[in-house]
This record gives sequence, C-alpha cells and structure tokens, in this order.
Amino acid sequence: MTGSLIQVDHLTMRFGGLVAIDDVSFAAEPKQITAIIGPNGAGKTTVFNCITGFYRPTVGRLSMRHDGHEYLLERMRGYQIAARARVARTFQNIRLFPGMSVLENLLVAQHNRLMRASGYTLLGVLGLSGYRTAEARAVDKARGWLDRIGLMAHADRQAGELPYGSQRRLEIARAMCTDPRLLCLDEPAAGLNPRESGELNELLLSIRDRDGIGVLLIEHDMSVVMAISDHIVVLDYGRKIADGTPAAVRADPAVIRAYLGEADEGEGAGHG
Repeated sequence: MTGSLIQVDHLTMRFGGLVAIDDVSFAAEPKQITAIIGPNGAGKTTVFNCITGFYRPTVGRLSMRHDGHEYLLERMRGYQIAARARVARTFQNIRLFPGMSVLENLLVAQHNRLMRASGYTLLGVLGLSGYRTAEARAVDKARGWLDRIGLMAHADRQAGELPYGSQRRLEIARAMCTDPRLLCLDEPAAGLNPRESGELNELLLSIRDRDGIGVLLIEHDMSVVMAISDHIVVLDYGRKIADGTPAAVRADPAVIRAYLGEADEGEGAGHG
C-alpha cells in the first residue's frame, strides 16, 4: 500500500518469553483517523511504543512515508522519529507542565525550532531579527491553537489549574505545535464526560480535515471510535483479529466475541 502514511508489517514484540505483539500488520492512511481497539492487555500501547521509538521491535518493518521521503521507524531512535519522521504522541496520563502557563506549554513544544533560530542561545541573547521573527511565529502558532481549543482566555493561567477536559485538549494542541504528519493519541477520551468527548471529537475531526494530519488513536470509548474513525484495527491477545471500516468491524463476529460483546453500540467499552 504505497499510498499509506504508515505501513506496519509483521510487527512482533517479545519480552523474554512473553509475546506482547504477534505478527501484526496494518496501514494508516494520510488524512484519516485510524483507531486501534481491543480489550485491556491486547497490545495496543505496545504497538504505539514501537511506532514512537520507546521499544525496538523484535521483528517487523514500520515504514512511514511523507513529503517524498521514507522513514524506517524500527531503525530510528525516539527523538529522530519525532524530529525527522514527524510523529507526535500523547499518553494515557496527561503530561503537561502543570506549573507553566497554558501558553508556555505550547511554546515549549516549539523549543527545538526556537533554539535553531537562536543559534543555540547566542542570537537570542543578542536579540537579532531572525530570532525575534521565529519567536513571534511561535507565539502566533501557540495563540492560534489556543483559539481553536477555546482556551485563549486562559493563556496566562497555570496549565495544572485547567479542568481535566481542557488539559486533554491542550495536550493535543501542544503535540500539534510540533507540526507532525502523524499524531498518535493514547486514550484521549479517558475520563471525559459526554460534553468533553464531543469537544474532543470536533477537535480531532478538524485536525484531520483542516490540517490534513493522519491520526492514530487508541481508545476504549466506542462512542468516540465509531463517530470519528475512518478505519479500525482490532487486537486481541497481541494478534490482529479485524481490520476495516467502523461498520465492518462492528459487525465482525470475532470482534463481537472478543470485545464488543452482544451489547448495543457504545456499550461494552468498559470491558477494554
């Protein structure tokens, strides 16, 4: 699938005698939202850790393509995957800088770009125009994202003081400030109420449609998964058991047995 943004082929991850991921293959397309679902312990986060460089796969090829380049992620270190392959990630637990302001959290995400513009401090100290221009652009980008997630009025507030749902959106905005081509989100709807889940859906759809960014999503909330996903991959005990559109996955007998159960849509999510 040469048009894929990321192609995962025969991914296997072993920890001693434990096989966490067993020969999993799938593709995520550009400008689409691909969800990875499955019960707890199915291996979803392990797949993310392999893609983002936290783990080196035991076996497998992780190929990412964009802007005329191909990146073999299994051969790259985590910081290279973020900087060169342009993969950004959020985690199950929010990892903002709670003592910094909301605006500062988005500027920190642009630190590397600002350091290059500063000549690694010297030009910034001298206040030369190139650095001032880069700094102004970074602030504009940060303010633009605050406007999109409805937090402009809280720009100077400490991030740790925000409501939980606002912190989730801020974390996604911070990831987007790194200009990724693939955004990996690990359970972004965890702990959100229905209103906050709706706001999350709107944000992720806007990232797909307005920014043209591919999103790879781990999520247990089926109301989120079924509402926004273009493509769903289902794992169970480290193996892929289904791969397709939301409608196809929802009707797949293997998925119903392993994960969704006989409940109506939106129920059974707590099982995962």
